[in-house]
Amino acid sequence: MKTMLKTGLSAAAVSALLFTSLAVSAETIFLSTQARPIEEAEAMRNTVLGAYQGEVDYIPQEDGPFLNRVLAEAEAGDVSIGLLGALHGNFPVLAGADALAPVDDIMASLGDRKLINTFVELGKLGTDKQHYVPWMQASYVMAANREALQYLPEGADVMALTYDQLATWSANVQTATGERKLGFPAGRKGLMHRFFQGYLYPSFTNSVVTEYRGEKAAAMWAGFRDLWKTVNPRSTSYDFMQEPLLAGEVWIAFDHTARLMDAFNQRPDDFIAFPAPAGPEGRGFMPVVAGLAVPANGPDRAAAAKLIDYMTRPETQIATLKAIGFFPAIEMDLPDDLPRGVQIAGAAVSAQSASPDANPSLLPVGLGDKGREFNKVFMDTFQLIVLRKADIAETLDRQAGNLRKLMEETGAPCWAPDPSSAGACPVK
Repeated sequence: MKTMLKTGLSAAAVSALLFTSLAVSAETIFLSTQARPIEEAEAMRNTVLGAYQGEVDYIPQEDGPFLNRVLAEAEAGDVSIGLLGALHGNFPVLAGADALAPVDDIMASLGDRKLINTFVELGKLGTDKQHYVPWMQASYVMAANREALQYLPEGADVMALTYDQLATWSANVQTATGERKLGFPAGRKGLMHRFFQGYLYPSFTNSVVTEYRGEKAAAMWAGFRDLWKTVNPRSTSYDFMQEPLLAGEVWIAFDHTARLMDAFNQRPDDFIAFPAPAGPEGRGFMPVVAGLAVPANGPDRAAAAKLIDYMTRPETQIATLKAIGFFPAIEMDLPDDLPRGVQIAGAAVSAQSASPDANPSLLPVGLGDKGREFNKVFMDTFQLIVLRKADIAETLDRQAGNLRKLMEETGAPCWAPDPSSAGACPVK
């Protein structure tokens, strides 16, 4: 994907260029898709940005409004946003619309930061230009109450489970307690769709899109429907798994590290974190990479560069980790005084990514404002097959048609673990 800066300079662009020579003093609008919950947004403003020497207006927005605003300002030639913070998958759409300014010069000024090279390469979006600077990373892991460990299948290693062993473990817990103690964040604001996209599908099909309805996918859904018989029925109302873990409603759970942190911090001796299970195609997992980018024709490039410099400092990266549970995007030793919860989650994240059978799946790329529709395909399939007991083959055929239409409308190419495609990612 090629990114070209606009050749016609608007009045706003000229003003922006002139303003970069002045002292950085005006307020910088920092528009972000991350740290959206009220508590996380306040932690960003007061804790992470509290020591910044400058005025920043941190504005969190959902993906759709975020993209719409950035694209609208770029098209109008009147850009008010100083800095963008978003997940990797949001940036290809903006780069394709010439809404991002390359940040190679800013990256060069951060030479001592030891940014993780894999993330730096992702930030180039397949081009020879740097479109974003790595900001922070996270992932999704499993968590368990230590009470559940006694019911692990014989010979099972909790740090290297398979999905078959998870099913046996959950059934053992149900038999011993009379309760369904496995939980998933399948509520309205939960992140269950990421479990299907980054964990279940890659582990069983080595695909997210192309093999959506194949024989492997059908067998996977049949197995997950059986597993659901031991899942706490209140899972369809869970948004954050830390709450049912703390309440004792569930003993085993899957969620984003940030949404497990309260449980780890409040009762660190009661809970463990461990990698997601593995399937026939490996241990599927989803690394969540966020970056910092500068809008094309932004109001103050110097201010944006200054804020990027601040956000990638080791001390700020640690402050971000403590505040919202996202891990550093730079190579560094974590301090010993971190909250226990961060240490617990961090060990699981490291073990998951370092697993010999690790099968990483990137967040969806190139979908633009169609991300919700993409997620809906997976959640509709789950509701029909697992909750309503619909015919698996018929459901997959129908939902595959919806997925194919969506991919063709957006033209989004394949992302890992699907093989690369020249055009829209195909659905077999």
